[in-house]
Amino acid sequence: MRILIATDAWRPQVNGVVRSLESMAGAARALGATIDFLTPQDFASVPMPTYPEIRLALAWPGAVARRLGEGYEHVHIATEGPVGLATRACCRRQGRRFTTSYHTRFPEYIHARSRLPVDVTYALLRRFHNSGCGTMVSTQTLAQELAGRGFRRLMRWSRGVDHDLFHPGAATDLGLPRPIFLYAGRLAVEKNVEAFLSLDLPGTKLVVGDGPARAALEAAFPAARFVGVKTSAELATIYASSDVFVFPSRTDTFGMVLLEAMACGLPVAAFPVAGPVDVVGGGAGVLSEDLQAACLAATEAPRAAARDHALTFTWEASARQFLDNVAAAHQAGEPGKTAEAGKTSSAEQPKLFVQGEMIKP
Repeated sequence: MRILIATDAWRPQVNGVVRSLESMAGAARALGATIDFLTPQDFASVPMPTYPEIRLALAWPGAVARRLGEGYEHVHIATEGPVGLATRACCRRQGRRFTTSYHTRFPEYIHARSRLPVDVTYALLRRFHNSGCGTMVSTQTLAQELAGRGFRRLMRWSRGVDHDLFHPGAATDLGLPRPIFLYAGRLAVEKNVEAFLSLDLPGTKLVVGDGPARAALEAAFPAARFVGVKTSAELATIYASSDVFVFPSRTDTFGMVLLEAMACGLPVAAFPVAGPVDVVGGGAGVLSEDLQAACLAATEAPRAAARDHALTFTWEASARQFLDNVAAAHQAGEPGKTAEAGKTSSAEQPKLFVQGEMIKP
């Protein structure tokens, strides 16, 4: 099957969405699927206000239609930005079946920056996603939450991790006082990094990543070590050489960095919220509303348990799940009109799928 994935998240961005799409596509090609991408690189673009490292594509349906004319059997829309909106408009005009995926909690992110009520943004996102033949979500917790907000035809699509790149053998001496408490990810208000940096912890707080909040965080927490963006083998070495991975976000839908850290044998400390509750298991870390207590307890967690749990997540399984969802979307009936929250009939109540199998929410 030839599949086109439309996404606003793409290189040079360094985030979980980009890594997930590229890694899954590589595994899907090994299973016989042909996957291409429609990205901001296919259009002129402008920097996003307040976040210039993200480019906003000047996409329009006519340009998308020409790309779709190359014979794709399925279209998957990964993001709700300009590329995603133009692709959705084109698919609807052509009567073409498509799926979407929900990667990012934009309502909470926008609220953190502008105080816009989350219900307003969720209404727009519900309209966007419910017009397709299925919306792929990374965890069961997120599926249940979105179902409660009126999202329909929800499908599970988990993630994987490169066990050969991220492994405990990459460990070395970082030359920092131990224990080393590590955060890796984007430095932005929605990531709640200050909740980690405010903790009274022994040793070193090490911060990997960049973003619009970096300057303010460095000024407010001068004792922490900020080392910028690290990728691939260099990032794997930092994971494997630290003592606890701290994940302070309350808004992530999954957290690819959780899998990468655990694959390197690094125990996790996090809040018990969607994302960590679905990803961290098997004694691989400690989840608590008291993040400081979780960090200290995680120093005693067995590193082998973290690695063993990460081995249960593979990109081959993620790709098979994605392809099963695409097949299920083509077998299902035509999507109905978008239903606003509180107005769905009993026949239109949200439906959940797991690898193409529909289950009751």
